[in-house]
Amino acid sequence: MTSTRGSVRHSRRTRDGRPPAPLLLHPAKLPGTVPPPLDGDWAPADTRLDQPQLYPLPDGHGPEDVAFDAAGRLVSGDQDGRLWRWPAGGEPGQTPSLLASTGGRPLGIELDPTDGSLVVCDAYRGLLRVTADAAVSVLATEAGGTPINLCNNASIARDGTVYFTDSSHRFPLWAWKRDLVEHQPNGRVLAYHPGTGRTDVVATGLYFPNGVGLSPDESALLVAETTTHRLIRVALPSGEVSELTDLPAYPDNLSTVGDGTYWVALPSPRLAIEERLLPHPMVRRLIVFLPDRLQPGPAQYGLVAQVDGTGRVLRTLHGPTGVYSVVTGVREHDGALWLGSLTEPAVARIPL
Repeated sequence: MTSTRGSVRHSRRTRDGRPPAPLLLHPAKLPGTVPPPLDGDWAPADTRLDQPQLYPLPDGHGPEDVAFDAAGRLVSGDQDGRLWRWPAGGEPGQTPSLLASTGGRPLGIELDPTDGSLVVCDAYRGLLRVTADAAVSVLATEAGGTPINLCNNASIARDGTVYFTDSSHRFPLWAWKRDLVEHQPNGRVLAYHPGTGRTDVVATGLYFPNGVGLSPDESALLVAETTTHRLIRVALPSGEVSELTDLPAYPDNLSTVGDGTYWVALPSPRLAIEERLLPHPMVRRLIVFLPDRLQPGPAQYGLVAQVDGTGRVLRTLHGPTGVYSVVTGVREHDGALWLGSLTEPAVARIPL
């Protein structure tokens, strides 16, 4: 593992204020594959995601992840960098209050068990801490001498160590499709140590590592690789990576339940066109020049799964009609699942 104390972040921006992204892709040439059907353990027997209770944002969209603070209040972010907080026990449709603005794009949100603050993975600003009085501080912006380019999701150990994903060293969040089309190992898992301020590199060479969750004994991480649609195990502290399971959908954030199981958000079943094009890197290189509406994108389908520490599927919940789709965050709390989405204008609650 390597470490750094630095807090200087690259500040280049495009004309519209977004961080730049490489225009030229270097796609890997791979054998074509065929997405497996949603059957067996993945059959849509439970379709309750099509009957969500909604907690709308005041405006905007994209409550990518969901968390609960030390007082049991629901917290989520939006595409404009704002963090919203609902009252504990709030009813569907209730208007949240503004907690803070990160100045970037909040993705994963976690409650720090050591002090009750919230740790926020901001796609553009790095790893942040947000306290109950709305103070925002930067914890980490680089690791191993390399800027954190796409801070995505986190899991916090009992001693306050924050394990989190830097999904791509090449593409920022707004260009996430390019990373998936390129299909290269551009991501890594990092560890921030609050006692020293060090940020260590735990594992590198991962394919858009996204959701991350600690095992109950904190000896390993369960990590979702979006590009390869699989769950992997990262041993601690060695960083040794082993594959657990291949999934019929693309995984995003995940959260621990506390009993050795995890909920995984799956924003879309696997796309046949993506897998048919794997042997054709030149075609994939040209895809990024198409208008966004013509590029492959997530299917309008709601899906979450509960898995154990080996990646074995225990339960799946579906929304075949896509009433609440592109599910990127999921958390179990107070007898319900709470869902976030990259595209929806509301958080969703699904009674269990």
